Amino acid sequence: MIIVITGASKGIGKAIATQFAVEGNIILLCSRGEKSLYDTVAELQTNHPLCTIKGKAVDMSVKEQVLDFAEWCLKQGTPDIVVNNAGQFIPGTIQHETEGILEQMMETNLYSAYYLTKALLPAMTAAAKGHIFNICSIASLNAYANGGSYSISKFALLGFSKNLREELKPLGIKVTAVMPGATLSASWDGFDIDPTRIMEVNDVAIMIYAASKLSPMAVVEDIVLRPQLGDL
Repeated sequence: MIIVITGASKGIGKAIATQFAVEGNIILLCSRGEKSLYDTVAELQTNHPLCTIKGKAVDMSVKEQVLDFAEWCLKQGTPDIVVNNAGQFIPGTIQHETEGILEQMMETNLYSAYYLTKALLPAMTAAAKGHIFNICSIASLNAYANGGSYSISKFALLGFSKNLREELKPLGIKVTAVMPGATLSASWDGFDIDPTRIMEVNDVAIMIYAASKLSPMAVVEDIVLRPQLGDL
């Protein structure tokens, strides 16, 4: 299978790539950080020699770079699985956020998934198969203190996922919205977090992998994961 994962140099994206690398798939990764991306590609290729791992440095908040990445992916073949994981978390309140934060959150968290998916869909619909995972958030479901434009963008990503699901279900392409709660990833860098209060990135990766293994007649539309002790 050909698997495309954005924001894949660390955290949830890297965990998802590692999960699928066990099978010997072709895995296409992107990340804004060039060094961390190619370090991840080298690590995965070394640990999983039966896989083909390729990476491309991309700023997914820039439409032109997203479209260039899509073209690069399609040169490798038609994707079977697309994981729209690229995103950014900037906490704040709507009334006090600095100018441009909403645009930044929408470009990174929503438009990246929209433009990549739109560019890949002609090939996927021609093949009449595939599975798209959009990494949303608990912030897609409920407003919370200091959520601001981040939460707005994640609500929008969930709306995109639901509309995409309706559009693609007669075409043989599955769509799953993934809504993790607090997960030990780069979003929590700098925070003093009790490790017993936060999920591991592998928890999210395992659920995505499991959902990808269902028969063509079944789809997991929504995956909601929270820390056992509740949201932070």
